[in-house]
Amino acid sequence: MAFKTILTITGPEMGDDDLKLGADVCEEIGAHLSVLVVAIAAPPPVGEYAAVVSEAWLEERQADEHVLKKRAAAVSAFLAGRVLSADVSSEYPEAGWADDTIGRRARYADITVTGPELLANEMLKSKAIEGALFSSGKPLLLIPEGSRPTLKPKRVLIAWDARLESSRAVRESLDMLPGADEVHLVMVDPVEDENRHGAEPGADAAAYLARHGVKVTVDRLPSSNHSVDIAADLMVMGAYGHSRLRERIFGGVTKSMLDELSLPILVAR
Repeated sequence: MAFKTILTITGPEMGDDDLKLGADVCEEIGAHLSVLVVAIAAPPPVGEYAAVVSEAWLEERQADEHVLKKRAAAVSAFLAGRVLSADVSSEYPEAGWADDTIGRRARYADITVTGPELLANEMLKSKAIEGALFSSGKPLLLIPEGSRPTLKPKRVLIAWDARLESSRAVRESLDMLPGADEVHLVMVDPVEDENRHGAEPGADAAAYLARHGVKVTVDRLPSSNHSVDIAADLMVMGAYGHSRLRERIFGGVTKSMLDELSLPILVAR
């Protein structure tokens, strides 16, 4: 599926760098940019001191809503200076359901793009990533500091382990892959078995990609050498997690990838 609508998320205390990245990506592929401005609200006071602090809480809410409205207006002004189709909306959820709020908005985009400013904001980062991946059914593009984002990559690395999430990530990136000069399907310690990789690990996935016109190379790496010699523009990988009460995206290999971003990563589950 081609990316026609791209969502990016910003907060009242953030600058315009992430907006510029999102706008540049949209202009590159002729897509619509949807911007969601999010502020996280403090929960309402409860207990025996609720009556005492409720007035201060209401004043804080009013101040936050004013700042949120001001930021949304600034974003609209920024976008007015760009030649692209765009819209701006804002939300003021409490932390407990901020991810669901973001996820609902992400359902109306083809992909959510998160830039370095958002990734440096721990609260908003976690809510945006969880919402986009667990509540939207759409992929997420993570852009680290110093990298150049593109949805027309020339060198792509696919982290492949034959799981459903990995297959979904490949499917979400499929429109981009035929235009790439190099696509490396990378596996770490693949096991030959009937349930996962098959008799020849990577062969079925490579054949699938080749039928879509993708120039693919299969790389099988030992766990002692977790790298491949390719200056990739983009990594594609599946994100793993379980229920809201257990490990989510911030567990295991996925967390280590997010904490050590060195190139843009398209993530899906």
